[in-house]
Amino acid sequence: MDYQFVGNTGVKVSRLAFGTMSFGGDADETTSGQLFSRCRDAGINFFDCANMYQQGKAEEILGKLIAPCREEVIISSKVYFNIGTGENAGGASRRHILQAVEASLRRLKTDRIDFYFIHRFDDRTDLEQTLRALNDLVSQGKILYPMASNFAAWQVSKALGISAIRGFARFAGIQPMYNLLKRQAEVELLPMAQAENLAVFSYSPLAAGILSGKYFKNTAQEVSRLKTNKIYQARYADQGITDTVSHFLQYAESHGYDPASLAVAWVASHPAITAPILGARNLNQLESSLKALEIPMTAEMRAEICAFSPTPAPATDRNEEVSSASFGVR
Repeated sequence: MDYQFVGNTGVKVSRLAFGTMSFGGDADETTSGQLFSRCRDAGINFFDCANMYQQGKAEEILGKLIAPCREEVIISSKVYFNIGTGENAGGASRRHILQAVEASLRRLKTDRIDFYFIHRFDDRTDLEQTLRALNDLVSQGKILYPMASNFAAWQVSKALGISAIRGFARFAGIQPMYNLLKRQAEVELLPMAQAENLAVFSYSPLAAGILSGKYFKNTAQEVSRLKTNKIYQARYADQGITDTVSHFLQYAESHGYDPASLAVAWVASHPAITAPILGARNLNQLESSLKALEIPMTAEMRAEICAFSPTPAPATDRNEEVSSASFGVR
């Protein structure tokens, strides 16, 4: 396992991270322990969590698992979505953040959270209030590095500007969705992260399992997130997805790779990505993703795979900037 720095924090994380959304849900406590142990055996030292995962159960399980090795691992959690009841049980207000972090610390049975993400941009709360609350938590040692998940590039940039002016602890990283079927992050988020030296922990490298090929097998009749979750159904409703996945699966087979392994390797090969976040409900799924480390993803291979899905339009309205008619770089 290779390790690399998280932005300019001086902290190193494994080239692959593990997401614990399945803990306490699709993976019971025993299976969660097996997944954690296999990740540790593979050299993974970063485990991503959120207070909303199974309404706190995932944090509780993760807290038990990290107890014997707390100083060896990096953990994260998130705040924004409602957990509990009441008019103020969600959002990124100072009130909710301070309550949520204390609850997460209790469930995780730790004195600090290494990476603390705002899970979504809060349209109803002044951003400076959110950043001041995070800065106070850094000063108190309850979180070490604030980060942002599911933010647009302009929202992250605005936050960085406020933090620079006010002297707050700045966002050290972001967590966007990124896979062969969802490449919007390539337009602004990933270039911004490189320009600002932000870590990028991308999630959903398998596109809710679609890129593993399991939905293209006649024998795959199991109940899945894709069949039961309206969010995933809306996310992957594009009519062009079938062709992209078919080409990708054929490519994986012709090169002798497990498609899940190849999908993760493709994500990890982008220079802005610090570590893709793996997800798994069982050990078999995890093993497929871990094999991504064995794939020598060359620039040529990456370009061939990129050709299976549309390249996102540029951030400006000048399409010629991504063509041979461009004015080019000075």
